[in-house]
Amino acid sequence: MKNIFATRTGIIVVGAVIGIGAALLQYFGNPPNMGICVACFERDIAGALGLHRADVVQYLRPEIMGFVLGAFAAALFAGEYKPRGGSSPLIRFFLGIFAMLGALVFLGCPWRTLLRLAGGDGNAVLGLVGLVFGIFIGVLLLKNGFSLGRSYPQRKASGWIFPALMVGLFLLLVFQVSFTPGGPIFSSVKGPGSQHAPIIISIIAGLIIGALAQRSRFCTMGAFRDMILIRDFHLVSGVAALLVFAFVMNLFLGQFKPGFEGQPIAHTDHLWNFLGMTLAGLAFVLAGGCPGRQLFLSGEGDMDAAIFATGMIVGAAFAHNFAIASSPKGVAAFGPAAVITGLIFCLVIGFTQRDKIVA
Repeated sequence: MKNIFATRTGIIVVGAVIGIGAALLQYFGNPPNMGICVACFERDIAGALGLHRADVVQYLRPEIMGFVLGAFAAALFAGEYKPRGGSSPLIRFFLGIFAMLGALVFLGCPWRTLLRLAGGDGNAVLGLVGLVFGIFIGVLLLKNGFSLGRSYPQRKASGWIFPALMVGLFLLLVFQVSFTPGGPIFSSVKGPGSQHAPIIISIIAGLIIGALAQRSRFCTMGAFRDMILIRDFHLVSGVAALLVFAFVMNLFLGQFKPGFEGQPIAHTDHLWNFLGMTLAGLAFVLAGGCPGRQLFLSGEGDMDAAIFATGMIVGAAFAHNFAIASSPKGVAAFGPAAVITGLIFCLVIGFTQRDKIVA
């Protein structure tokens, strides 16, 4: 059966669905300009589990669970569920940590960068430029032979672990389980963590997007990488559709508010907006996918992607426990040091993990 979502029209439709879905999730209760943010939502999950104690960003986000489970179902249906792993797992784990640190210095993943633009946040321009610059550096490393090595087939049951974890988290959310008085599971009563669409809407949106993204190979980082590396504009047409349809939907819903100052869950430090997303973009290239794509691959049985996603969740804990994550007040005390450390780590990995030596 032909995969219509792999066509140019198909990828545009998928981008449009994500853009419209994100705007609607915001309308139904998700934080402003954060209808969907993989980094922010994984950060909220880390908080709900007690891995950090920032009480304004704690909630088991069902969208994340839906992304993995939707991709899992789509991969099973299409015969593309292929458990695999073993490609430099520890490096991927640390790439996930540093990708999250960069994203939380900026305050958003690649999807939220586009959604912030679609909502009128001018600060996201620096984030987008930084993302593309980080991807450009990563492409240069790819051209110089960078590789984390091949993955190997694994037993079928191995690929069930990450989807099973998502099922477990969803059940904890639905039944509002509390293990000790006062938590965990924690749930914010104020701030972004307290802002969420109804569970049923969030999980349905996540399942639909997860299934469509798995079939279409939707990836924001991959779009810019392919455009720079091989002049292929297939994936970037889906990214453009996400931006355009989210913008139109925000206009329709009255959610478009242009400017730099006073934007929701954002700051105006342009240098660290740029460098934070430079780090994130570089880490995404080295790991082989943006945070959304890593979740979709996890649903297909890619355990290396699941390790990267786990690294991002752990990175969120570091970001809030060690004064790295930014806030609307500005960049945190140790955010710049974390970004510089992450850039050094990624460059060292990029130059040392090569299949060939380039003169």
